[in-house]
Amino acid sequence: MFSNLASRFFHTTSTSSQLIKLTRLRVVDNSEIGKQAMLEGKPPRIIHIYNKSGVGYLGNKVLVAIKGEKKKGVIVGCKKHQIPRAPKFDSNNVVLIDDSGTPLGNRIHVPIPLMLRTMLKERSYKKGTDYTKLLAIATRFV
Repeated sequence: MFSNLASRFFHTTSTSSQLIKLTRLRVVDNSEIGKQAMLEGKPPRIIHIYNKSGVGYLGNKVLVAIKGEKKKGVIVGCKKHQIPRAPKFDSNNVVLIDDSGTPLGNRIHVPIPLMLRTMLKERSYKKGTDYTKLLAIATRFV
């Protein structure tokens, strides 16, 4: 009986160190929809990742469900183990963008990785979206 009772209080499944579908994110810009969702305690969840593997990495574009709407975003911080020179964060951070790559907010509150600057600049030219505006509103780089 004791083992049955004790198993209810301990979480036995391993935590996922990947950003996959239905992962909760923290909005780190000052967009209105992001602020409202975080204040209500209903953070956005990933519903699609725009890459072939289906696992989100730093700098990947994602589709999130936030307050009953679909918005696009860019991952700017991950909890998972990173490649060398990329910092590991305490939370999974996202900046909300529109279809052309323009951020919905006008300031990013947390430091973003410096290597994100080179990653997003090369993606700006290939896909036709402009991520340079996202880099311009960042106040600090790590």
